[in-house]
Amino acid sequence: MPGLEDLYREIILDHYRNPRNKGELPVPPAHKAEGHNPLCGDEIEVYVEVVDGVVADIKVRGQGCSISQSSASMMSSAVKGKSVDEARKLVRAFKAMMSIHEHALEADAENEPDADVKLGDLEALRGVVKFPPRIKCATLPWNTLTLGLDEATGS
Repeated sequence: MPGLEDLYREIILDHYRNPRNKGELPVPPAHKAEGHNPLCGDEIEVYVEVVDGVVADIKVRGQGCSISQSSASMMSSAVKGKSVDEARKLVRAFKAMMSIHEHALEADAENEPDADVKLGDLEALRGVVKFPPRIKCATLPWNTLTLGLDEATGS
């Protein structure tokens, strides 16, 4: 579906050129998590503020390829205003989409994605699975978000 691939490419480029939620938040009350991919040089900082179990605010900073930076922008837009539980469900669903192996996720219920989670624009990154080395670029912001949520919630 070339038309759909073109649309997805435009969504990715838009997030790369016009990143959402870019910047920093004061620590505290926000929690800062850092992630990097030494193989390609991608760096991500996620600032997440959780208030009453909700991602009240999130900012991202970083440098790297268009996939990592677009994924960070899309991730921040997707989880802002969601409960921590909803954000974690999005992480699982996104990582399942990025998985090129059917059984790459552990088989326990905690890591199984919820079938009812809708990824929306995040689907634009589905094509990354055709390029296995780039999967780490796309998942880096999500892994970094998980670290930030763990710190913010004491999990």
